[in-house]
Amino acid sequence: MSDSLPFRIPDRTETAGEEPVVLSRADHPISRKNLDQETLKVLYRLNRHGYKAYLVGGSVRDLLLRRKPKDFDVGTDATPDQVKSLFRNCFLVGRRFRLAHIRFGRNQLIEVATFRRKPASDELPQDPDDRFGFMENVFGTPREDAFRRDFTINALFYDIDGFSVIDYTGGLEDLQLRRIRVIGNPQERFTEDPVRMLRALEFCARLDFTLEEQTRRGIYACAPLIAEAAPARVREEVMELFRHAVGGDVLNSAQVNGLLSPLLAGYEGDPESFALLAQIDRRTRKGTAVEEPFVIAALYLSRFLRRCAPAQQAPIPEVVRAAGQTIASHCAYFSIARGISHQARELLVGVYRLARGRRQRGERRLLQNPMTPYALELLALWSEVTGEYRELVKEWGKELRRQADDEPAAAKEKPRTGQGRPRRRRGGRRKSKPPSQ
Repeated sequence: MSDSLPFRIPDRTETAGEEPVVLSRADHPISRKNLDQETLKVLYRLNRHGYKAYLVGGSVRDLLLRRKPKDFDVGTDATPDQVKSLFRNCFLVGRRFRLAHIRFGRNQLIEVATFRRKPASDELPQDPDDRFGFMENVFGTPREDAFRRDFTINALFYDIDGFSVIDYTGGLEDLQLRRIRVIGNPQERFTEDPVRMLRALEFCARLDFTLEEQTRRGIYACAPLIAEAAPARVREEVMELFRHAVGGDVLNSAQVNGLLSPLLAGYEGDPESFALLAQIDRRTRKGTAVEEPFVIAALYLSRFLRRCAPAQQAPIPEVVRAAGQTIASHCAYFSIARGISHQARELLVGVYRLARGRRQRGERRLLQNPMTPYALELLALWSEVTGEYRELVKEWGKELRRQADDEPAAAKEKPRTGQGRPRRRRGGRRKSKPPSQ
């Protein structure tokens, strides 16, 4: 099963009936060998005590695509308190969304969620402040739980009792067609949670899928709503894109679909910026961890270099001020810590000073600055995009390597104690004798 699923999937809609599509063990590639032992323990214990025990969410999707899941989540008809009674190592978390966390050792955690449904209007509390938490904790059937999820490919279940795959929403068909489709009305679902629009684009990039047309139209219509999402949440979601090495593709797609400007507080990218972000994703895939100051500097490097062209030889204090002003609105909107914004600014200034050329005033201090190797790496990625500064990047690289090679020899030549600076006297101030009585 490389490009498509090896069976015919009938069309399904939300009104197609109560019965799901069920694939028997012989009809799908998921094996218990693909699950870790702790997850199997949780599934088997729930099943032995008469509860439904399903593997749910993205792990089922990834296993069907022969990808390694990041983690495993469990769905069940047991309530959180019933789950806790079965596992001594279980802790209940969350008030808005009650979950059971089952810990194995220090690092392994299995999340167990009770099937939920959307409550009827007459079930809602009178106090609007109480409704949100109440809506998230109304328990339901597996089918009702499936239709509460965001995308069809994330609403697939693997039943440990019989080893079958269960599909209520048409996720198997969408896997076969390699498309991302929202469950229900896209505009309603994106209004409920605008960050789903970004996640739709992320899944397209990570899985090499396409957007279903109604979903694409929903994103275009609801794009301004992303500005209402909490900036802290958006900031983390954007960094997750770069940790998964899809930041460039997703932000480029976000601009095409009208989502980028409200997502990043008015940011508009250009082809060079998106190409630079794609270079960062390739760097991440090769094993280099991506840091937020590097991403911020890359987002605004093109805009900064248009404002401060290295050939103009502007005074460095003006360059520093311009770099800070270039990223100021971004850092203010997302409440970026001063240390991170300072590093992003130093990267921009470092790129400017490196691109200005060799044998400039302050070159020695530039080479000794701990941010300079990172600025040179950013300039090297920019040179791959634009074709500029390639020879200069090589020359700076040789100089930094030469300086690094010279450091051990310089350390050996440091004067020993007693030479150079005078030896410091040990101990503190001599205590004075107590006055005689």
